[in-house]
Amino acid sequence: MSDTPTPPVDRSETRRLFLRRAAQLSVASVGMPLLAACDDKGSGAVAVPTPTPTPTPTPTAVASFSIAVLPDTQFYSRYATLEENLQFSRKYNSEPFAAQTRWIAENAARYSIPFVIHLGDVVDQVRKPDQWKVADAAMRQLEAARVPYSILAGNHDVLSDLDYRDATSQASGTDAQRNLSAEPYLSWFPTNRARAQSTFLARDPSGFHEAHVFEAQGVKFLVLSLSWRISDAGIAWARGILAANPTLPAILSNHQLLNIDKDGTSPLETEYGKMLWEKLIRDNDQIFMTLNGHHHGAARLTKTNNFGNPVEEMVVDYQMAYQGGNALMRLYEFDFTNKKIDVMSFSPWVVQKPKATLNQFDRAVLTTANERFSIAMDFSKRFARFAPTFAPAAAVAGATSILPRVRDTLLAGYTEPAAPVEVLPRDATDYPLIAETAAHWRVASGIVNGQVVRVGETLSDATGANPMVRGTLTGTAQEGDVVWTTDKHRLSSAPGSVRFLNTDKTVGRNSYFTTQKTAPVNAQAFSAGYTVEAFIKVDANWTVAKHRWGNILTRDGNRGKLPGFAGGDPEAPPVLFAISSLKEVQWEIVPASATTGAKSNWSGEIMLDTWYHVAIVNDPTTKETILYVDGAPVLRNTSGTVGIAALAADMPWVLGASWWDGDRDDGYFGSVGEVRLVTKPLVPAQWLTARRA
Repeated sequence: MSDTPTPPVDRSETRRLFLRRAAQLSVASVGMPLLAACDDKGSGAVAVPTPTPTPTPTPTAVASFSIAVLPDTQFYSRYATLEENLQFSRKYNSEPFAAQTRWIAENAARYSIPFVIHLGDVVDQVRKPDQWKVADAAMRQLEAARVPYSILAGNHDVLSDLDYRDATSQASGTDAQRNLSAEPYLSWFPTNRARAQSTFLARDPSGFHEAHVFEAQGVKFLVLSLSWRISDAGIAWARGILAANPTLPAILSNHQLLNIDKDGTSPLETEYGKMLWEKLIRDNDQIFMTLNGHHHGAARLTKTNNFGNPVEEMVVDYQMAYQGGNALMRLYEFDFTNKKIDVMSFSPWVVQKPKATLNQFDRAVLTTANERFSIAMDFSKRFARFAPTFAPAAAVAGATSILPRVRDTLLAGYTEPAAPVEVLPRDATDYPLIAETAAHWRVASGIVNGQVVRVGETLSDATGANPMVRGTLTGTAQEGDVVWTTDKHRLSSAPGSVRFLNTDKTVGRNSYFTTQKTAPVNAQAFSAGYTVEAFIKVDANWTVAKHRWGNILTRDGNRGKLPGFAGGDPEAPPVLFAISSLKEVQWEIVPASATTGAKSNWSGEIMLDTWYHVAIVNDPTTKETILYVDGAPVLRNTSGTVGIAALAADMPWVLGASWWDGDRDDGYFGSVGEVRLVTKPLVPAQWLTARRA
């Protein structure tokens, strides 16, 4: 998963650090964080324009083949295991990873798929054998059908995933620094397994990098598949493979190379990618195309190599989409007749899900310009310098383009669920009133935009029983660090929100609101379940160093003081509703049965400067707690618990900052709209995003 490296662990990190790289979704543009235009900076890079090219009229007969690409499958492997409550098979009677490889196995001949490329992060937790078993079974479907593939280890597939630090020196954590006999990847996908592929050419001495040669339409292609953090020796091996096969066009697959900028569609170069460009790509004309995952979303970039020829770089990764990617994958159709590469992103799993489980986030075919596009390529001209005799077979009469056929067959009999119609609020009270509301904090009418919230000033509670007041200044906080604002989520009926400015955990600058110790809501144990709702927007200038783990909502007091508490971080509070170091939404609580320790729900990465509605619903019947972001349920949810443990007299509710063993800590940076606590589970028609009857 993507994967900004987690900062050095400090006191506040330790108590909440989780196994990296979340699951689930981010709802913008089918669930991916959208990432933006890069500068040339003399690298030969040209940002690819967004509009989809006008398609070339397709002749009756087409000579083409397609390559199937499997981006990060880590959450498919993880959440298909018993340890994670068999989330896929339990809800859908099938699993996404297996659905992908089964579709390829059954359709390889029909759609001329001679080869499959896996982009790494095969599993999520490298030390969990059950996740490797899921991946192993999925990939064996290709082997049984004799469909060859390349595979590589992503950062989640190696025991030490230290990030690349310096483009000019040997990086830490490369294949050269690993204890090869201990690496699970090399046990589950060893060299002898790779050698069984009909296309296998070689593996490097470490066993992490491999090369294949496949043939289609009478021509051959080389695939170089490089695992996480290649060493200089590995690069020398790759250069040797190219030198030994000087007439073969080469596709370079790698876990990380190209990133995506903040707009979600524009390419952004990485230091590691620049290193590969300098040491391997730019002076090897054979490499005409690169593929990588790791960074959440999709983008492409055209660069010009030393010979004046284009190199097409593409990143694609759906792990932060709904259901950990919803089995989205890609086909690349190499169309020799029309001199282009057509690209389509689709899910073979969505169309087989039970109809009753489908929602607006289930998209069988993606249609945005960064997901469905064409790359003009005169193959013979592009390869002329090193392969002057490159000549694909002539089109066979009646052969037609592959991707339109895939799309038509996939969507035959399938109707995409319609997105719910949004109804904007008519007035300041246009939301469903719930009798079981314990507290509902929202700004009052008549606020002045940008006006400072004074210490002791009130954030009202719609129930009238639990107003919050701005707390006393601590550390380096200043009164001007909190203001009222009329900015709000489009579906919130509240007059505005409260904005936390200048938060900086490096200097202890944070501000907060708190209930009185005698507030009735403090005594709620939520034994009949609960629904917590909040409208949030993380500030555009959020940084990991200053703002990680900023708390939207918490409670004061050490969780270790709860009767029967048996868990970690006893100095932490019983509730943490926060934004993680990876910009994920975290909901962590000590349930009513404190002996179980704390339980956490996690979203995927959310976008900065974007309003979201977050709902956390605890159902006492199923004992499941589900986190929703803009209506989409996340993948990393908890089960087996009900309620929230607390000591009423000592644990008031707090908005905008957290607590650590008596100290105010982990301030939130951004805006918080209305926040509501209800003492029962609610359905979406009862949420604050709905309208009153």
